[in-house]
Amino acid sequence: MTTAQHPLPSGFGAASTAEEVIKGVDLTGKVAIVTGGYSGIGLETARVLGAAGAEVVVPARDLQRAREALQDVPGAEAEYLDLLDPASIDAFAEKFLGSGRPLHILVNSAGLMATPLTRDARGYEVQFATNHLGHFQLVARLWPALVAAGGARVVAVSSRGIRFADVDFDDLHFEHRPYEPFAAYGQSKTANALFAVELDRRGRTDGVRAFSVHPGIIIDTGLIKHVDPEIIRASGTVDEAGRPIRDPERQWKTVQQGAATSVWCATSPQLSGVGGVYCENCDVSPLVTPETEAAWYAGEETPGVLPHAVDPEAAARLWEASERLTAG
Repeated sequence: MTTAQHPLPSGFGAASTAEEVIKGVDLTGKVAIVTGGYSGIGLETARVLGAAGAEVVVPARDLQRAREALQDVPGAEAEYLDLLDPASIDAFAEKFLGSGRPLHILVNSAGLMATPLTRDARGYEVQFATNHLGHFQLVARLWPALVAAGGARVVAVSSRGIRFADVDFDDLHFEHRPYEPFAAYGQSKTANALFAVELDRRGRTDGVRAFSVHPGIIIDTGLIKHVDPEIIRASGTVDEAGRPIRDPERQWKTVQQGAATSVWCATSPQLSGVGGVYCENCDVSPLVTPETEAAWYAGEETPGVLPHAVDPEAAARLWEASERLTAG
C-alpha cells in the first residue's frame, strides 16, 4: 500500500523558480520557520516567503552567519538551534511557543549529506539524527503552534537519494552493518518522506498537512562538501572548470529552481485538501512502478517516487521508532 501519488498537473515544471510559483500569494500575517534558512535553497525559501509577506524565523547553529545571510530578508529572525542537541530543540520551541504566535509554515530544509561516520552524544548516526530525528522532535515540540494556525503546512526536504536506501529498522545507526555514507544519506531521505506521510495522517484533522519534496540536484551549496570531487565530476553535473551545468529537465537546477517545490508545497492553493505526498518539479510525483523502475534508475530526468518512501505502514513504524529515540 502507498500514498496516492497523482500529478495534478500544476502548470509548473522543473525550470520554475520559487518566485514564479508564489506569484499572487499573499502571506501577510503568516509565520514561517525555515530550518537551514541561511544558506542554499533554505535561504532562497526564506527570502521568497519573506518577500510574500511572511514573518520568517530561521533556526541556526551559527547565529552571526545566519544574521548576515538574512540581511536582505526584511524582518527575518535568527534563533539558536542545533538539530543534534535535543535540549536546544526544546529551548527553541519553548521560546517560539512563548511568543504566542501560530505557525503556518514549517520548512525542514537543513541537512547533511554523505558524511563520514559520526555519532552524536546519544550514539545516533548523525545523518539520520540531523535530517530526520532533529526535525521530528522540532515538529513534535511546535505542535501547539501548528494547530493554532488553523491550517498549517509542514514541508520535509527529502531527495532522490531515497534510491540509495530504505530505512533499516533493525540497524538505524549502523551499529551492526558496514557504514556507507550514501546509504546513510538515503536512509535519512527516505525517513523524511515517510515522516511526511505519517505526519499528514495524524495532523489532517487538526488542519496540519505535510509534504516531502525532491528539490533537484543543486551542487553549488554547502550540502556536497563531504562528497568526493571525483564523484561529482563523474556525475556530469559540472564542466571541466568545475562550474555547475544547468539542465532542469535532468534535475540539475539553480538555487532558485531548487527552492521552488518547497515553496509551492508550503503555499500553493492548488494543494488545498492534499497532503502526505512526495513532490518534485512543483507537482505531485508519480509513483515508480515495476514497469518504470528501470527507466527511473537509468535517467535523472524520469520523475517519480519509489514505493518504499511513501509506504504508510513503514511511515507508522518509523514514527513509533522516532518517538522512542527522542523520548529522552
